[in-house]
Amino acid sequence: MPLYKTFNPNSQTTVKIWKITESYDDLMRPISLRPESLERVLGMKSEIHQRGFLSVRHLLAEFGYTDTDLFYDANGKPHLKDGKYISITHSFTFSAIIISEHEVGIDIEMQREKIKIIAHKFVDYEFYYLNKSAEDYIKKLTVIWGIKESLYKLFATPGMLFREHFLVVPFMLEDGETIAWIDYEHKKYRYNTYFLEFEGFTCAYVTT
Repeated sequence: MPLYKTFNPNSQTTVKIWKITESYDDLMRPISLRPESLERVLGMKSEIHQRGFLSVRHLLAEFGYTDTDLFYDANGKPHLKDGKYISITHSFTFSAIIISEHEVGIDIEMQREKIKIIAHKFVDYEFYYLNKSAEDYIKKLTVIWGIKESLYKLFATPGMLFREHFLVVPFMLEDGETIAWIDYEHKKYRYNTYFLEFEGFTCAYVTT
């Protein structure tokens, strides 16, 4: 069972990352799914998405939960029946869960060239400090996307836009953390955000 990494950002928060090396059948065999979850996974057209979905259920088991402990609200935000806060992500060969006593968000992204093409869709203020010719440009864009995706998952409010409502202050990759702001409906919210890199992927998360 390839639990890739476990760490505690603080005393009330745990992150677990899974490296998805198993086949669909090997991931499916040991777990029990609610009928709705089974229908959902069987309806997925991509085996990558199926394996990501199932690996998340294995991560739940690492925390002592089952599929029946997880539910989603009308905005698609996941919740645990015991009241703890949870955020979920998967991308290609990695998945992750963050669970805390407080609101959290997490995202994993593969570092890819194509992010430069879509940068204008989620970056505004950040272009003032980004160097498009720098070697770390793709990595920094991936961090910014991951942080904004994590914030979006935490806030889970329809109508929020990455480019207009989220701001990531300048950072160095070696720092592994930065500050981000949400500016939405005449209110400003400040968040501590964190990130790490492994095997060509970036994981970003937000704690409160």
